[in-house]
Amino acid sequence: MLFPTDLTSFLELIRQHGDAAYSLMFAWAASHSLLLTVFAGYAAHAGALSFGTLIMVCWVGSFAGDVIRFWIGRRFGTRWLGSFPRLERAVQTTARLADRHYVWMILFHRYPHGIRGVAGIAYGISQLPWSTFLALNFAAAGLWSCAIVSVGYAFGQVSEKVMSDASSGLGFAMLVAFLGVSWIVSRKLERAVEQT
Repeated sequence: MLFPTDLTSFLELIRQHGDAAYSLMFAWAASHSLLLTVFAGYAAHAGALSFGTLIMVCWVGSFAGDVIRFWIGRRFGTRWLGSFPRLERAVQTTARLADRHYVWMILFHRYPHGIRGVAGIAYGISQLPWSTFLALNFAAAGLWSCAIVSVGYAFGQVSEKVMSDASSGLGFAMLVAFLGVSWIVSRKLERAVEQT
């Protein structure tokens, strides 16, 4: 089978190619957040991935991604954003906020959709010292990884009680609905952050 058509065969594909799945999760956690990580938590509940290994991979990936964005901001500033005036404005505004509220921003910037890339670069542009950023980012990446993977794992427990193997399509539909609601909530959080 080239591409799985139901949730059970998709989870089996993940189980067979665990190393590739962990590599994908490292890259995803380094560049994005939320949705795929929630699904990975669901896959961990189904036994396709190891819960502890998944948390560590997402933790290190999330930490590394923000360190790279911080370095880009520190090394290049905003001069390379000249072709993107809206993005440049967003980064500069976020950098000013980071100078005053860096603890809360680092702890929560991973959750709203779309904020993470801007925030990482903005921290590098701000006056935030490397050592402070690294310590806070390490703790925040761990909290994020545990929280998001656990949400997916918990969803797996709830959905397991609702469905049986015969209704795998219902479970897949529930997962898609859950991910859709998560995306909508993250977009609303992003808009709320942009307005403040």
